[in-house]
Amino acid sequence: MRSIFLSILLFLSAVSPLCAAGSKIKILTTTEDLRSIAEYIGGDRVAADSLARGYQDPHYLEAKPSFMMKAKNADLFMRVGLELEIGYEELIIDGSRNARIRVGQPGHLDVSEGVNLLEVPTTTKIDRSMGDVHPMGNPHYWLDPENVKIMARNIANRLSELSPENAGYFQENLAAFDKKMDEKMIEWRSKLAPFKGRKIAIYHRSWPYFADRFGLVAACELEPKPGIPPSPGHLKEVIDIMKRDKINVILMEVFYDEKPAEFVAGQTGAKVIVVPNSVGGTKEAKDYFSLMDTVVDKLAEGLKG
Repeated sequence: MRSIFLSILLFLSAVSPLCAAGSKIKILTTTEDLRSIAEYIGGDRVAADSLARGYQDPHYLEAKPSFMMKAKNADLFMRVGLELEIGYEELIIDGSRNARIRVGQPGHLDVSEGVNLLEVPTTTKIDRSMGDVHPMGNPHYWLDPENVKIMARNIANRLSELSPENAGYFQENLAAFDKKMDEKMIEWRSKLAPFKGRKIAIYHRSWPYFADRFGLVAACELEPKPGIPPSPGHLKEVIDIMKRDKINVILMEVFYDEKPAEFVAGQTGAKVIVVPNSVGGTKEAKDYFSLMDTVVDKLAEGLKG
């Protein structure tokens, strides 16, 4: 009987209007990057909030009751996917008791659909001894602006499905977003073009998409395995690689401990470039465009040395 009731509830949630006429679509995203894009596409027809803040590691978020309350009232739940949110997403959705936003419903959007993925494991055996390895690919795909255009299209299409009367508005905003992204890509490429082919060190594997898009090489990382803190033995290996390859920059996120990077920098003469990898990670990174401005400008300045 319970399963029949749940099936009816899910059906009604899928076919019923999400919100009263004239009210905004309530969006809850797992990261501020998704919120930023959703606000650009949705404009004044949406009200968006995010679970993680840009200065937090999005892999490790606590499923707080306050997050469940936010999810309870959401019309649309958006996730990065690729198991980035595996530790808390299901708990938050279950705790919300909001049938509209369950996986498979129109109110649940995995924004990774159709993006160009890197580092998809070729082995079928994935276990914790390999570190925080994602079996479907590296989930930090939003740091490639070309992937963000795909994400924006996914969001615009889903909003258009949920609110057909506003579909034209969402698609116009998408066209404006794409135009601005194309213009900014010319600027970002120009700033990093002098360093094409240069090797950089990174802390966590957040940066392969960014490096690949702009012609850089993420040659080594301070973590011995994804999500595993640096060890003295591994840092010695990193130092040897950096000296051999004359790597002069360590690129790292704002939420990691800077001490290992500073130690390596002291041994190699490299610069530690601490940047946000998400919107809201620093006060300058107010939206996706200013996030990329911040990363590109700071990295370009560091690579000049």
